[in-house]
Amino acid sequence: KQWYQRRVRGKKMTKVSRDDVMAHVAGYSVTIDVTCRDLQEQCKAERKPWSISKCLDTHCAVGPFIPADKLAHNNVEMVLKVNGDVRQYANTKDMLFDVPALLEYVNQHITLLPGDLVQTGTPEGVGPMNVGDTVSVSIPGVSEASFKIVADV
Repeated sequence: KQWYQRRVRGKKMTKVSRDDVMAHVAGYSVTIDVTCRDLQEQCKAERKPWSISKCLDTHCAVGPFIPADKLAHNNVEMVLKVNGDVRQYANTKDMLFDVPALLEYVNQHITLLPGDLVQTGTPEGVGPMNVGDTVSVSIPGVSEASFKIVADV
């Protein structure tokens, strides 16, 4: 599993500099971006593209929208729990690249449109989830999203 805080685009962004990227951000959301590791390993072994392991139905839960003016992007605590146990903890102030640097890099290569979501990465603690597990990701005191793992039918 991987989880991210995402940036929700407010205005079209292409070739925008670091100094101006944040003016294009409408808001934020917590998400849980799941990777199907067994499918990923199978694809790798068969020398097939493994991006499909991240594109399955229901594999990217998105939490409520948080307006940009309600959250300081440079110091956001994020917590992921499985069955109430903390599996991942991170703060945006500890990211290798800060949010403006990430957005500047992405929009130099990819035009971002209103409504686009940009994933910022995953902290240590990636691990398995099992049928019946309850998974939640939050910005404590601000936003939370949770779901239960069910079998594919």
